[in-house]
Amino acid sequence: MKKPLVLLTALPLVTLLAACGPSAKEEGTTSVVTSFYALSFVAERVGGSFVTINNLTSPGTEPHDLELKPKQVAAVQDADLVIYEEHFQTAVDEAVDQAGRSDDDTIDFAALIEMLPSQGASNEEEAHHADDGHDHGDDDPHVWLDPTTMVKLAEAVSTRLADLDPEHAADFTANAAALIAELAALDEEFSTGLQECRTRTIVTSHAAFQYLAARYDLTQVPIAGLDPTNEPSPAQLGDITRLVRAEKITTIFTEELVSPAIADTIANETGATTATLDPIEGLSDTTKNETYLTLMRKNLDNLRKANSCA
Repeated sequence: MKKPLVLLTALPLVTLLAACGPSAKEEGTTSVVTSFYALSFVAERVGGSFVTINNLTSPGTEPHDLELKPKQVAAVQDADLVIYEEHFQTAVDEAVDQAGRSDDDTIDFAALIEMLPSQGASNEEEAHHADDGHDHGDDDPHVWLDPTTMVKLAEAVSTRLADLDPEHAADFTANAAALIAELAALDEEFSTGLQECRTRTIVTSHAAFQYLAARYDLTQVPIAGLDPTNEPSPAQLGDITRLVRAEKITTIFTEELVSPAIADTIANETGATTATLDPIEGLSDTTKNETYLTLMRKNLDNLRKANSCA
């Protein structure tokens, strides 16, 4: 049984009623709330026309900084299924906890994966997380950048949707199988494309690519830790600059949703260039028509070029 909804802040009764009003759910579909884009992608592909999806992180929003509106808190309470990742977005964690959701109608992506410890965050940065509410715990949340983890999510979504809507269970199974085949092909493209490279080190804007690096035998050197808005210390910048020169790294990777200023500084200091490596935490105005698969393939192209892969 779900707990009664308690909003995070005091609101007039009329606002509460408005927040709990009718949703945009289509007649006869299963309502699914997802906390950020990668989860929406899987839900859309597996659920097809039998689900109505509400992504809490709109295009252009930095997912780490997500703050929920009252109607979004209500959506977490009322949805047939919620898909999120614990310790990635604090506001979503709080809303899920308030809603008292059960394992039968909630999927925590983090619970499906063997998580890796966070990389690149200094003690100073961890203290900053504690102060500003960006609590990622001790684990790196960016699991979706390894395509094999998305397979596990597709399987979980298919199973849960089939439980909620048995009439369309065969459709969910077929949709998941098709997506899993595409993810397997993507994984093979990365494995083959990154097999032989001049260097296996990548310098990234923040520590988002550890799972990708672990899967394809790369070494990630992040400029910032888990929070892309935190700036590295002068000592850290010096270390990265020396590494770029020593290993003759040609490319410093920036992101769509984060300022490239520090990456540009390192590039200018070392003679390297900059290129985009998208963590696919959310879509931007320029990537709103892309998909997880197309963005991952663009990442592969940029990695191959930067690392001089055969």
